[in-house]
Amino acid sequence: MPWFPDFVTAVELARRQTRSAGLADPVAQYFAALEHGDLDALETVWPGEVVVHDPRAGEVRGHRQLRRFVLRNRAWLSERHARIETVAATRSGGRAVVELLAHLAGDDGREVAWPVAVVAESADDRSVVFRTYCSQWPVDGRRHVRPPILEPVDDGRDDVVGRYHAALAAGDTAAIVATFEPDGYFREPIGPHYTHRGTSELRSFFTRAFSEGGIGLQPCARTDDDVRTAVEYNCVSWGRHDLPPQAGICVFEHRQNGLLAAVRVYDDVEAPVSRS
Repeated sequence: MPWFPDFVTAVELARRQTRSAGLADPVAQYFAALEHGDLDALETVWPGEVVVHDPRAGEVRGHRQLRRFVLRNRAWLSERHARIETVAATRSGGRAVVELLAHLAGDDGREVAWPVAVVAESADDRSVVFRTYCSQWPVDGRRHVRPPILEPVDDGRDDVVGRYHAALAAGDTAAIVATFEPDGYFREPIGPHYTHRGTSELRSFFTRAFSEGGIGLQPCARTDDDVRTAVEYNCVSWGRHDLPPQAGICVFEHRQNGLLAAVRVYDDVEAPVSRS
């Protein structure tokens, strides 16, 4: 049998290995806790403050609230026989953005595909903040106003993402379609069946979207790597209609030629009804 000090060393080594894996992929740790209800690894990796901003539960802060939140979510996911598929991950500095597709059993028994994006941000190696973005329409058939989570920042970069946002704000269909590859696509927040691919479908989609005018977004945080850019934002206007500021995130996949291969949006913003 090992001598006691050797046992302590082995436990500490295992703790460090668990911690290293969790720091490398915090969202995986988070979803493992949600799926299995086991918070031990998450609490070991992040012994300081853990904060969750969830569109259904609101703000969850601290390990006690987190435990209740995880147990409720585990029951909810289990009832719906949830299966989670990872779509893409974008990492930069102390922030990771993971896009997921949750496959759930709907109320009518048919499978529902639910796009969800989770941002994990850590200012140090003890604490972490998770921000979840999605539309709740695929789950309950309703749109829910999501208050802002982050403060807006000045992000005036003149890259393809900047050009996309300028065209979005102006309601300029030709300009926004020109930011895409010929076979690029835009996926709406309510699921993969609402994907618009290719120049013709994109032009038709954005023409309808801009019938009330451009869409005003306030950028709040940007996560870049060599393949994708994720922008967290507050949506504040649509055409001539001011909206209550609503939190969301958009993920852009870009090509080396400077055009967009894909745009995937995660929010619950509803287009305003014309008042004319």
